[in-house]
Amino acid sequence: MEIDSVFYTDRSGRATSNPLLDQLPSYQSLLYRRKPSASTKRRGSSRTRLGSSGSGKWGLTTVTRHEEKQRSETLQRPVRELPKSMAEKRRDEARRLEQDQELSNWRQWRQSTRRNLRRLREDAQERLSSLKLWRGDIHLIEGMFGTGILSYFSFLRFLVMLNLVIFLLMFSFVMLPIIIAPYASGNATYNQADGNMCSSYHSSSRQGLVNFHEHITDLLSGGGFLEQTYLFYGYYKVDGIHFPKFTYNLPLAYLLVTIAYLFLSLIWIVKRSATGFKRNLVQDEDRFQSFCNKIFAGWDFCITNENAARLKRSSLLYELKTDLEEERIKQKIADRTRKEKCRIYVIRLILNLFVIAVLAACFYSIYRATVFSQKAQMTKENFIVDLIYEYLPSIVITLANFITPLLFSLIINYEDYSPAFEIRFTLMRCVFMRLTSIGVLLFSLWSQITQCKDEPCACGYNHNLYSCWETRVGQEMYKLTIFDFIIIAAVTIFVEFPRKLVVNHCNCGLAKWWGQQEFAIPQNVLEIVYGQTICWIGTFYCPLLPAICTIKYFFIFYIKKVSLINNCRPATRPFRASSSNFFFLVVLLIGLALACLPVTVSVAQINSSQACGPFVNYNTSWEVLPITVSQLPTGIRTFLFAISSEAFAVSFFVITCLAMFYVIALAGAHKRVINQLREQLAMEGRDKRFLIQKLCQAQRLSAIRSPGPQSQSQSQPRSSSRSSSSYHTSFSNNYNEAVFLAHPPPDSSTHV
Repeated sequence: MEIDSVFYTDRSGRATSNPLLDQLPSYQSLLYRRKPSASTKRRGSSRTRLGSSGSGKWGLTTVTRHEEKQRSETLQRPVRELPKSMAEKRRDEARRLEQDQELSNWRQWRQSTRRNLRRLREDAQERLSSLKLWRGDIHLIEGMFGTGILSYFSFLRFLVMLNLVIFLLMFSFVMLPIIIAPYASGNATYNQADGNMCSSYHSSSRQGLVNFHEHITDLLSGGGFLEQTYLFYGYYKVDGIHFPKFTYNLPLAYLLVTIAYLFLSLIWIVKRSATGFKRNLVQDEDRFQSFCNKIFAGWDFCITNENAARLKRSSLLYELKTDLEEERIKQKIADRTRKEKCRIYVIRLILNLFVIAVLAACFYSIYRATVFSQKAQMTKENFIVDLIYEYLPSIVITLANFITPLLFSLIINYEDYSPAFEIRFTLMRCVFMRLTSIGVLLFSLWSQITQCKDEPCACGYNHNLYSCWETRVGQEMYKLTIFDFIIIAAVTIFVEFPRKLVVNHCNCGLAKWWGQQEFAIPQNVLEIVYGQTICWIGTFYCPLLPAICTIKYFFIFYIKKVSLINNCRPATRPFRASSSNFFFLVVLLIGLALACLPVTVSVAQINSSQACGPFVNYNTSWEVLPITVSQLPTGIRTFLFAISSEAFAVSFFVITCLAMFYVIALAGAHKRVINQLREQLAMEGRDKRFLIQKLCQAQRLSAIRSPGPQSQSQSQPRSSSRSSSSYHTSFSNNYNEAVFLAHPPPDSSTHV
């Protein structure tokens, strides 16, 4: 009988040729990749077969090293963290104590010290985690609605902490020196008006008896009694504070703190987004593996609420349907004719032109509303009309941000994109609309600030209309922040809550079709990113704006929490936490980049006001930095000039490019290794499938060759002796053991 063994070695220990091994998909793929020449094929065949023998076809050395590394890591981990039963943990603990007793006193002391330090660090981390803001509330939300909605509230907590740190920076280096100067023997020197036209400041503060509604107007608009407070730029007229041993340069501190909070925000966002970027860098593109992940690893075990579990099940079903729809659309795209492609491209072109027209109309409306509002504020009529004029740009921006997403969601249905791309493309359009509207507002303000009827402006800016233009810009950012909070609270109270009452207590078909308000994560994130972009821009003109945003986001957290639990339901279109955190931070990074642009232009290009603020004695706010550097000692000045020279900039740029190329190459190498491991896993799955097929064939052959029950009972001894040579398969975790299938080794073969 022919030999049909799978993996075995002869008596000399060499790997012999076995036909079944040569048929394995992994071995055939390996031969295809290596492509040996005809002269070396026979010699290489035995070597590749030897390296592929056993179930560890990719090398025993790597497996052994990996096992040793895992064993050493397991020995270093605490016993309570090991995935074992209590009895096994007790045995491991006793074994470790016996091993410790055999060590010297010095090593015992080192191990005990290391163990105590680790416990101290773990206790400190646990106590610090217990001090996290909203820890219990976030765990409650996670348990009821899963990690997708949890990511929004975690992002909101991050913005609260970020704004709190920015406020502490502004307070410590700008406000605190002015506050403590009278109590610390400090002598503050103020920027005094020199009598010219540009130094006159026309404040909006009211004199004499003031009506109550006027205080409300001042509180909502930032004018009146709030204009000459720590809230706005114009209040900080201090040029320097002379303490007994040093002089505090407030203009320099004001500028450096502005640069510091923008740079700190950048570093913090990049650091938080690094994890999500790594995950997206190696994100699997294999649709089959995506299906497996959703089916076998897609459930969120943090969910304890029955309704949330039902919604999670429907969201997983929606994801699978979306993936299948994407596959269908890919096939549809591949099967399109040239005529269909032209038709789709023409439709997309027309719809995108319509979107551009809508955006242009919105931007023009914001521009005209801003210009009209600035002119109308010069004349006072009555309380209601004045308040509408004050908030006219904010109202127009809010209406544009409310209408355009509805239009975008309607238009995207006719552009024939995949479901996943529809969501991303619509969100990017909404991001562009929300963030660009702030830029249009600032452009409208600066067009009024830098243009005068008599060209050129005598003071470098329109002093007749804006005697302190920085304070006016700060008031606009303040009004945008207040109005944004009012809209969020009003929508929750006057839209979502009545909608829930109508849906729950009205049995008509329209109410059932309308349904409860969905808690759409991307739209809610865009709201707070929009507010945070306003905060970054306005902090230079309104130093207390980070504190206002901290309080605002603090209340928004509880408003959204109550609305989520009582008024809303999770969105039917799921938004995974793994991808949502990265998306949130990318949008926030776009908002930060947009915020840096107007702040940089106002600091470096536009002339600073000569009637208010700390930069009265300078043409621009940036001018304080080179003047301060020129007053430093020679050595420090030479060093600063050297690092700001072109030679240093070019060298630094070259080094940065080299480091960037190295990181890109390293990331590419890691991605290639990951792809190889994926291919290896897929190949091992094919090998298992191939072996199972061979096993089924062998079982069918043995069933055909086996005699009937009567002859089998008559020749019981003979059949028992033959049963030793029937097909069996022995599986072992040890890669060095031989695996036999169907027959013993060649020296004991049976003839038929």
